[in-house]
Amino acid sequence: MTAARSGPAFSVQDIPFSAYGSWFDISPVVAEKTYADDLHLVSHQNGMHAVLRLVPRDPATGGRAETRVEATPGLLSWIGGSGRVDLAYESPDTVRLRGSGLGIGVFAAAHTLTPFSGTYFFRDPAAGAHVFTSYETGRRYRVAVLSGSIAVSGGAQALGSADRGVAVTAAADGAWEIAIEEFQTARAPYAASASFDDLVESARGVFADFADAVAPWRSAATPAAELAAYVVWSATVRPAGLVTRPAVLMSKHWMDKVWSWDHCFNALALGPGCPELALDQFALPFDHQDDSGALPDSVTHSEVLHNFVKPPIHGWTLRHLRRRLPTPPDRAELAQVYERLKRWTDFWLTARRVPGDDLAYYQHGNDSGWDNATTFDSERVVVTADLAAFLVLQLHELAAIAEQLRESDEAIRWTRTAGEIQQALIDQLWTGDRFVARGVGTGNTWSSASLLDLMPIVLGEHLPDEISSALADHIKAHLTPYGLATELTTSPHYLADGYWRGPIWAPATILIEDGLRRAGHHRLADDISGRFRALCETHGFAENFDALTGTGLRDRAYTWTASSYLLLAEAHVYRAGR
Repeated sequence: MTAARSGPAFSVQDIPFSAYGSWFDISPVVAEKTYADDLHLVSHQNGMHAVLRLVPRDPATGGRAETRVEATPGLLSWIGGSGRVDLAYESPDTVRLRGSGLGIGVFAAAHTLTPFSGTYFFRDPAAGAHVFTSYETGRRYRVAVLSGSIAVSGGAQALGSADRGVAVTAAADGAWEIAIEEFQTARAPYAASASFDDLVESARGVFADFADAVAPWRSAATPAAELAAYVVWSATVRPAGLVTRPAVLMSKHWMDKVWSWDHCFNALALGPGCPELALDQFALPFDHQDDSGALPDSVTHSEVLHNFVKPPIHGWTLRHLRRRLPTPPDRAELAQVYERLKRWTDFWLTARRVPGDDLAYYQHGNDSGWDNATTFDSERVVVTADLAAFLVLQLHELAAIAEQLRESDEAIRWTRTAGEIQQALIDQLWTGDRFVARGVGTGNTWSSASLLDLMPIVLGEHLPDEISSALADHIKAHLTPYGLATELTTSPHYLADGYWRGPIWAPATILIEDGLRRAGHHRLADDISGRFRALCETHGFAENFDALTGTGLRDRAYTWTASSYLLLAEAHVYRAGR
C-alpha cells in the first residue's frame, strides 16, 4: 500500500476528531462552551451528548496518565512518557484504539442513571463484549477487546449513581487493542476488517482524495486550505433520522445543525469537486419545505424547527452553484429546483408582505440570520433593505431558469416583479446616502451602525453606480485589520463578543465581497478577501471572530467559515493565475 499523506495537524481543543459520515466525534468539548479534562466520544444523534469518557491510564498505578494529544486526519494519539494510545476510525460508526506502555479507560460520561436519563452498562454474553446504552442518544456503544485484557470493570448492571466502565491493560507483548462501536439495537459480534495501520492509511487516503477534490488549487499561498477541507469533511454525516441526505453539519461541536442559509456556503465550496454532495447540501432544507413554501429554520438528526426562517439567499446561491458545477443539472433536476425555489419565493411575496405593499418583512432578527443586529433594536417586525435585495436576486434566478425551461410567461413575470421590488427598495428605503429599515406596525424608519444595512450591495451589477459607490464607502468604514465588523467599532452598541453586534462573520464577508466585485469595486473586494483569508490562516475557522483582535469566538470549528475560506482562496488563486 502506498502511504497516504498524514494531513494537517490540529488541536482537538478547537476542531473535533471525526470522519466523513460519522455521527460522533472525539473531543474535550462536551457541551456549549464546556471543555472536559478528558477526551470524550460525543454523539450528535438526538442532540449533542458526551457518552463515553476516554482516559489514558498508567499501568503501574492504575491512575490517569499525563499525556499530550496530537491529531491529524486519520489518527488521534495520546502520547506520554512511557507509551502511547492511538485511535482511528474503521467506519463511520466504529473506532479502533490500540496502546503500548499506557492503558485506556472507557467510562460512561454520565455518573447517574435514572429511568429517563444516563447510561446503562452491562456485559453482553452473546457478543462477549461490554455495552453502554444511552438514553440521550438512543444508541448502544459496545467495547470489544481484540488483544490485552480487562483490568478493571465497574458498575455493570448498576442503577442510580455509579462509576461505569472498563479499563484495558496490555497483553504479554506489552500491547492491547479494542474496538468501540455505535449502533442502534443489535449486530453480530465485532470482527476486525483490517489491521490498525491499514485503517489509518485508508482514512488518510480518503481524506486526501476529498482535499484534492475540493481544493486542487491549494499551495503554500493558501496554507489553511487543507485544514478547511478537513473541517468540512469531518463534519459531514450520513443520512439518519430527519437528515435525508449526506449533510455537512455546521459543526460537530454544539452548533450541530444545518441552518437554512448556512448550507448555501458549504454547497458552493463543494460544487466543483464534489457536485453530488454540493447538490445535497443545497437541497436538504428544501426536503422539509412546508405547505406555505417556507423553509425550516434548521434541520438536525431528530428535530426540524419552523419557528423562524432564514433569509432567501438561495437564488444568489443557485446562480453561483450552477456555474460551479462541472455538469449542469439536467431538465428534470432543474424543474425540481425551480419548483422549490418558486414556492420559497412565493412564501415571501405572500405570507411576508402586507397586502398592497411591495416589500417583504422579517418577523424577527432571527429570520435575517443576523439575530441580534442593531437594525432590529427599534422594532423586530421590520422591512429591511437586505431582504428586498435577496428577493430581487432570487427573482432574477427564477427568470433565468424559467427561460431554460421554456416558461417564457413566467420568466417575464419574475423579471417584472424583480424590477418592481428593486424600484420600491430605492424609492422607499434609500435616503440618498444609505438604506433605512421600516417598522411594519409603526411606519417609522431608522438607520443603524450595523453592516446589515449595507447588505444591498449584493445586488452588484443591478445597482445604480451612485448607490453602489455610496454603499462601498460605508463598507470601508467597517473594515478592521481582520475584516468586516458587523457593527461599526465606534458604535456605542459595539460588543467584542456580541454575536452580530461587532464580530466578523464569514457569510457577510462572502456576500459583500461578491456584490462589490459584481458592482465593479474590485480593489475593495480584494482587500476584504485578503483580510478574511489571513484571519482564517492565523485564527482558524471559528463561528465568528473578534473584529479588533482576530480571536476566534464561540464554536471553533464552523463549516461555513471553512467553506468561505475555500471559496475566497480558490478565487484568489485563479485571479492570480490570470
